[in-house]
Amino acid sequence: MPTTVIEAQMRMPGGKNANRRLRKSGIIPAVLYGPDQKPMAISVDPHLIQTVLHSETGRNTIFTLAVEGSKQDNAMVKDYQLDPVRGDLIHVDFIQIAMDRQLELSVNIEIVGEPEGVKIEGGIMDFVTRSVEVACLPADIPESIKVDVSHLKINDYIRVKNLEADSRVKILSDPDVVVVTVIPPVKEEVRVEEAAEAASEPEVIKKGKAAEEGEEGGEKES
Repeated sequence: MPTTVIEAQMRMPGGKNANRRLRKSGIIPAVLYGPDQKPMAISVDPHLIQTVLHSETGRNTIFTLAVEGSKQDNAMVKDYQLDPVRGDLIHVDFIQIAMDRQLELSVNIEIVGEPEGVKIEGGIMDFVTRSVEVACLPADIPESIKVDVSHLKINDYIRVKNLEADSRVKILSDPDVVVVTVIPPVKEEVRVEEAAEAASEPEVIKKGKAAEEGEEGGEKES
């Protein structure tokens, strides 16, 4: 069950000026959405929301949203907006959570180990897909889905269908999407050849110019 409690206050929906005044007072506008209620206009302390967003579970954190000390809902951050210049939190959307209903949400993939193809063969690990969509009950939301890459050699890869998740978590993303692969190292010989060609070009030009000058001189003498 959620242990974090975030206090919220009711507010009258307003335009940009009303929201600007609200932010100057140290709080930000927010909206609570839910399947069993109309959207509710509220305001919250942005520092409390930042604490949630920077926690280990991030946006997937479930907390108790207490509106004016009476109405309480289990909630999650659905979306948020940042000031484009300062990066401050300026608006938040919450979604009401029913602990007995499945959620569909995005969960990060966590790499474990160092590929053999990188450590021994000098390859490069390409982390292609960093999160997947899953469905589960709120109490079963994983912090991340771990994938061991230590056995990967050059040109090996892991797809979504190869990920291992708890039996209570269903992965919804396309099973054929590549999560991580090891690609061959960049060939240095190509770079050396290109550098050699570039270095020889000025010398060729200089010789050509000298030859032309010699011909002109011969014509004058004759």
